[in-house]
Amino acid sequence: MTHPTTGPVAVLGLGTMGTGLATRLLDQGVQVRVWNRTAGRTEPLARAGAVAAAHPADAVEGTSAAICTVTDGEALAAVLHGPDGIMTGGPYPGSLVCASTVAPEEVVRLTGDMHSVLDVGMLGNREHARSGELRLFVGGEERVFTAGRPLLELLSKEVVHLGELGSGMRMKLLLNLLMGIEVQALAEAVELAAATGLDRKLVLGTIAGSGFASPVMAFKSKRLAAGRFDKPDFRLSLMAKDLLLAAEQAAAAGLRLPLVDAAAQTHVRATDQGHGDEDCVAVAHALTPNPGTHT
Repeated sequence: MTHPTTGPVAVLGLGTMGTGLATRLLDQGVQVRVWNRTAGRTEPLARAGAVAAAHPADAVEGTSAAICTVTDGEALAAVLHGPDGIMTGGPYPGSLVCASTVAPEEVVRLTGDMHSVLDVGMLGNREHARSGELRLFVGGEERVFTAGRPLLELLSKEVVHLGELGSGMRMKLLLNLLMGIEVQALAEAVELAAATGLDRKLVLGTIAGSGFASPVMAFKSKRLAAGRFDKPDFRLSLMAKDLLLAAEQAAAAGLRLPLVDAAAQTHVRATDQGHGDEDCVAVAHALTPNPGTHT
């Protein structure tokens, strides 16, 4: 049975968050249509009741809303305007929820022909997405936000309307800026500890239990202690992308943000070393004297 607050919904892009959102909607009785560039990722959701589509245009057919959770601006442009994209047959009549982290100006540019668009910065991880415990920060016209709020509330424990289109992305970049710097600071402290003869795990436990650690530091300290960077909560390559976007936003505003610039360079270096598909705490690899030998 369709949930009374919303009609069929398309989820485009089935990475960590997209899969979580689609699962949440299915659990809430919403009819879901899914698409992913790599078709194999649609199979578990199809078994759970979603309709798998071959192309974005097929996925949004008959839907009231489409949630885009692709990796970057290039992927978003392809989903909207590429061959078999959402806009292939003309403006999409439903509401587009852009939950992909891209430059705020890019959201405005790519969705200029659409009548109802929201950009949404999501705060949370895959489990939050699956359980409806995300916090969502939304940009877009008031009328579009009001109409889209019931869907957003199905996916979250908090929904905040920030203002004009692009505001959601601005907030998301600020949040990821903080996370990137905090995780790198944690990794640097631990590398210094190890280099000066202190036990990594003891130091990590001390930091995690102190008043100096943010919740994300306490959470990521467990990964560092175990040396486990697989099955990422948030990929290193995506963090590098978002830090670069934040640096671009700062430059455009005439600001110099030294910590952001330094963190972006370190994350890019770790990505170039081959750790882009690992969890963002793998930025630690870029700090070791012999890259690739982190233990």
